[in-house]
Amino acid sequence: MLVRQLLRFGIYAGVQVFIVGQLSLFGLGWCFLYLGFILFLPLSTPIALQLLLGFAMGLSMDISYDTGGLHAAAAVLLAYLRPWVLRLLTPRDGYDTQDTVNVHQMGWQWFSVYLLLLVSVHHVVYFFLELGSFQYPLRTLGRVGVSILFTSVALLIVQLLFYPVRRGRS
Repeated sequence: MLVRQLLRFGIYAGVQVFIVGQLSLFGLGWCFLYLGFILFLPLSTPIALQLLLGFAMGLSMDISYDTGGLHAAAAVLLAYLRPWVLRLLTPRDGYDTQDTVNVHQMGWQWFSVYLLLLVSVHHVVYFFLELGSFQYPLRTLGRVGVSILFTSVALLIVQLLFYPVRRGRS
């Protein structure tokens, strides 16, 4: 389990830094694919570990992009809010111990709300911290909106391509 998570960490960080970090959508939106590492952690991951992993991922992005803690701050907030959002979206029957954050398993509606809510919070915090003020709110909100769309579509594609469809429970 630990080796698998370390491998996931390396893959998300590497793909973000070497491939996705170079992409821009109309000069307004950026894809933060590394958020998938935090968002798609197993549901049974302890909160303290989620915070530590969020900080580690954010710090590695800050070191790579020389952003002085912006990624770490927003990623830790994301990791902190994740359990609250999971509780908010708990199905009537609760989560199974084997459940993962998976569009195939949880359904489109649940996954869309989960993804959009957490990605939106992350992006609003990140971009307003980056700006350092509310001097240009419309431009910043435009960047936030386009980046939310870009990141969410990319993470949905990752889910559809790399996360397995669970075939009936035994």
